[in-house]
Amino acid sequence: MLMRTDPFRELDRLAQQLMGPGTWSKPSAMPMDAYREGDEYVVAFDLPGVTADAIDIDVERNMLTVKAERRPAAKADDVQMELSERPLGAFSRQLVLADTLDTERIQADYDAGVLTLRIPIAERAKPRKVSIGVGSRHKEISG
Repeated sequence: MLMRTDPFRELDRLAQQLMGPGTWSKPSAMPMDAYREGDEYVVAFDLPGVTADAIDIDVERNMLTVKAERRPAAKADDVQMELSERPLGAFSRQLVLADTLDTERIQADYDAGVLTLRIPIAERAKPRKVSIGVGSRHKEISG
């Protein structure tokens, strides 16, 4: 039998049990990181134990929705669970994407329980040079 002595972990586990697993109508949140890398916006979601076919990614206008479901592993009839802390059920996250992102060219990769979305910065949002006409001369300003 496993013994644990951290009372705060026990409170977290109890709260999770009371709230129950996430369902498609009331999913649990999934942790994520978001950052800009060069000309891409990168969002990484932690989804350990979720198979790639249980992940659903949708983009409607500028709303990105990621849904996933972690199902219980099949166990034999004679297995007696001693401790169960890994959350099961549905997980979801919605992000409002800026108009400066190119939602038509989103790339998704799933490796080692991490879903990584790479969203390119739209060409119209990238800095560009504008020439200014002054009389008969043109001066270039870089931005």
